[in-house]
Amino acid sequence: MGNYSIYWIKEEFAYRYFHKRDILYRFIKEYQHNLDRVDLSKQYHFITNAFPSTTLITHIKKCHQSSVTTKLQGNFLEIFNAEHYISLHIHKKHLNFRCEMLHDAEKLLFPALRSFHPFLFIMGNDREDYGWISPVTKERVHINQEVLYSYL
Repeated sequence: MGNYSIYWIKEEFAYRYFHKRDILYRFIKEYQHNLDRVDLSKQYHFITNAFPSTTLITHIKKCHQSSVTTKLQGNFLEIFNAEHYISLHIHKKHLNFRCEMLHDAEKLLFPALRSFHPFLFIMGNDREDYGWISPVTKERVHINQEVLYSYL
C-alpha cells in the first residue's frame, strides 16, 4: 500500500517553488526528520496553510457520486467504491492517505482536492515521489510591479 502526505502550500510559495519542487520536497523531508529545529518549524508553518477539516470533508463528500461511499470517524475518512479504496487522515497542517495504487487516489481523492484548492503538494512517505496536484493555471500578479524587461 502506498502512503502519501499532502501539504497546502501558500500561494506565494507555490508560485516560487512550482518548478523547484525538489527543493520543497527536500525542505519538508528535512523538517520531518528534525522536528526539534525551531528554524525549520517556523519556515514550515509560514509556508503551509492549515486544513479546515469540516470544510474539506464536506467538500469531498459533495464531489462524489452515489457510486462512491464515504465513512467518517473523527478526522479519519474512508472513501471507496467497488474498485478503489482510500483512507484519509486529516491533520492540522497536512493530510495523510493510503491507497493500493496512486490510480485509486486519482479516481477517488484528487478530483475533489483539485477543486478544493490548486496549491497542494503531494509526497510519497515511503518513496521519493512528489509533485503538485495540479498546474498553476492563473497568471501570477507581479510583486511590486516587477518585470523582466521593458520596452522603454
